[in-house]
Amino acid sequence: MTMSSSVPGEVVLDRFQRPIRDLRISVTDRCNFRCPFCMPAEVYGERYQFLPKQEILTFEEIARLARIFATLGVRKIRLTGGEPLLRNGVEKLVAMLAGIEGVEDLALTTNGHLLAQQAQALKEAGLQRVTVSLHSLDDDVVGQMNGRNFGASLVLKGIERAAEVGLLPVKINVVVIRGVNEHTLVELARFCKERGYIARFIEYMDVGTLNGWRMERVMPAAEVVRLIGEGMPLEPVEKDYRGEVAERYRYRDGGGEMGVIASVTQPFCGDCTRARLSPEGKLLTCLFASNGHDLREPLRAGASDQELQSIIADVWRVREDRYSELRTSMTERPAQRVEMFRIGG
Repeated sequence: MTMSSSVPGEVVLDRFQRPIRDLRISVTDRCNFRCPFCMPAEVYGERYQFLPKQEILTFEEIARLARIFATLGVRKIRLTGGEPLLRNGVEKLVAMLAGIEGVEDLALTTNGHLLAQQAQALKEAGLQRVTVSLHSLDDDVVGQMNGRNFGASLVLKGIERAAEVGLLPVKINVVVIRGVNEHTLVELARFCKERGYIARFIEYMDVGTLNGWRMERVMPAAEVVRLIGEGMPLEPVEKDYRGEVAERYRYRDGGGEMGVIASVTQPFCGDCTRARLSPEGKLLTCLFASNGHDLREPLRAGASDQELQSIIADVWRVREDRYSELRTSMTERPAQRVEMFRIGG
């Protein structure tokens, strides 16, 4: 099929007047970790059947949809998974996305296990920065939280290599689970501060339905800030843009910054500008969505760019997601939600 040119779209707002500015693209549902808060090993064992190759969007299909999203206002693209570095040749996709007019920020979130060997190629392809998941420096805690008993060494090498090749700033995602890793947070914060990495401490969220989430295991972000600030005084920083999810703090001694993401205790749904594209081509308008809108079927059936643009815009206009704001008032959480490994957090 000959691909038509995407035309600039009008500013598209949802029912709460939120524009579409960020697109998170999950390039695979596969992962080499089995983090209990995302992909618990007892559910996703060796016999688990991941999506067959023919059902996953090709790089060309992803790039085409990304160009269309850009005409509707998307300025930031982040590649996620599963583990995106398990997708063969992912640097080729990075190069395609880096050339899209209007995209100002191209990033990737990874567990870091394969990052050291791929960082240079990603940088040369046009990737601007990376976020690496690292929940502790303690090997026992790291092994517990990645579900594979892998220590932190390969991830640390990946982080160091990413910084060396210029994938900056390197951000470190830290999921905080009470009773598991809170006793290691100060050490990790200090480690990041001394090396110029930006730590992001994330409240344990009830994404999906299989991670055994309980409210008592959530360590509120405000408590994390107090804990770290006791030894390394902090002061708040203004948000850079609408839709920024992290509450940012700078170290008063000038040693960089850190942040917290308080999706549970301080929901930020009101400014959410994120859309998500799953590996099989479903558009999801919320991290906590129960289902998505199929873009692969019209894409492969020959829809024009304008037709796909209209489908995406129509989905966004009726969007009214604000799960995190409603969570505490719910007597029961939804029985079905898309699991995190399919949409990348």
